[in-house]
Amino acid sequence: MTPVPDDTVGARIKRLREQARISLSQLAELSGISKSYLWNLENKPHDKRPSGETLYAIAKALGTTMSELLGRQLLNEPTEEIDETLRAFADGENLPAADIKMLASIQWRGGPPRSRDRWKFVYDALKMSQGLDTEQDKRDKR
Repeated sequence: MTPVPDDTVGARIKRLREQARISLSQLAELSGISKSYLWNLENKPHDKRPSGETLYAIAKALGTTMSELLGRQLLNEPTEEIDETLRAFADGENLPAADIKMLASIQWRGGPPRSRDRWKFVYDALKMSQGLDTEQDKRDKR
């Protein structure tokens, strides 16, 4: 099979999926899009032209924007500063860029968490609310 160019929607979906450490089956379940369709998007990008609804479902499941899947940077997209405790937590957990961006964009009452442990608590709570396993869940299953 010929390699997929890096500038396709499918290549961006695959890159973001792998950064999020989500399998194709998990993305299919989270997005409500069939696994075979997702595979074709990732591996045969010129055969498929996904609808806006499909892109939205995939973007939501990956915790990103349709703009990012399309390879476009929105001019008015806010640039969030990364708090030093969030940076320390993210580096220690090797978080995907999309997750760091999501955590940095949260509007907090009373300010963001001020320790790595508090960031971990928030991150794990968000993952559990999406039905994703936390690192502790993965260890418990072993």
